[in-house]
Amino acid sequence: MRAWRAYIIGTELMRRQLHRELQEAHDLTIADYEVLVQLSERDGRRMRMTELAGRTASSKSRLSHQISRLEKAGLVRRATCPDDARGVIAELTDAGMRALTAAAPTHVAGVRRHLIDLLTPAEQEALTTIFERVLAHLDVDHPATLTP
Repeated sequence: MRAWRAYIIGTELMRRQLHRELQEAHDLTIADYEVLVQLSERDGRRMRMTELAGRTASSKSRLSHQISRLEKAGLVRRATCPDDARGVIAELTDAGMRALTAAAPTHVAGVRRHLIDLLTPAEQEALTTIFERVLAHLDVDHPATLTP
């Protein structure tokens, strides 16, 4: 129970802090940042909305609202899927890539300050092993990987 409670509270507080830092410095939410990262790592900086929802652990409805906000800001655009007229693709714009590039140092510094630098190399490895196992168990579409 002690490990579970520390995980729940610690991850929530860390996400709030990382969110606050991105919001204050770059007017991006942590959820926005995660969407931009996922798109930036793909060929053509494009991804089907259904896959993007899975990769960001978001509901399709929540992601759709988020993409609408990012679209209004000029950071993302929607396109019809060339393979499936019913499918929708989210695409990172050049402005979105610039926003991501500007925000990345803030996010990376925050992750280092609030997590990585607090851990020994062995603890970092253990954390990686633990959460790759959890991810493989819970996410059958993307086992043990968060990268494309």
